[in-house]
Amino acid sequence: MSIGGVLLCGISVGMFKTAAFGVDPFQALMSGIQAVVPIRFGTLYMLVNACLLLFALFMDRNYIGIATLCNLTLLGYVTEGTQFLLNSVFPQPLLAVRILLLAAGIIFNCLAAAFYFSADLGVSTYDAISLIVTYGWKVGQFKYNRIISDICCVVLGAGLCIAGSGLAGIGSAVGIGTVITMFFMGPLIEWFRVHMTDRMVRA
Repeated sequence: MSIGGVLLCGISVGMFKTAAFGVDPFQALMSGIQAVVPIRFGTLYMLVNACLLLFALFMDRNYIGIATLCNLTLLGYVTEGTQFLLNSVFPQPLLAVRILLLAAGIIFNCLAAAFYFSADLGVSTYDAISLIVTYGWKVGQFKYNRIISDICCVVLGAGLCIAGSGLAGIGSAVGIGTVITMFFMGPLIEWFRVHMTDRMVRA
């Protein structure tokens, strides 16, 4: 479940990028960083997550495990591979295809997080932030803490995109898909856990 969740997460991000309706909040931040630090996405993803890993190690090591390492080393390259494959199949995707890719990307992204949350063998370094605040610091509920952290990512990512590429750079990172995931990703992850992945673990 942990490894499958990480792979599914990478595939979902590739779908987001191909749909071109904006990416999920953390990837919006990554797009902003890439606008000012133009290196390969897979490598940049590893570097940013290494910094977040230090935060998680100091605050609560319980959220670091095999899923964290897989996410750190594999997700960026799985995203690149998925995007390359989808661009080969749909070089100029129709609007209907883009909408389907966006919908599938949102569902897969939330389901992927629920898989490795329930498996309890580590989470992504970004996911660890909301979990530490909720269950470690006993502040608020996960779904609301996730919405707050997602909003922060989008605002910061948009600012970096503007700084690196001007207003034109925002279009590829922030869109309707970003707004949807910003407000609904936390609640959807929680729903998948309660109704599906936690039950799978118990079974």
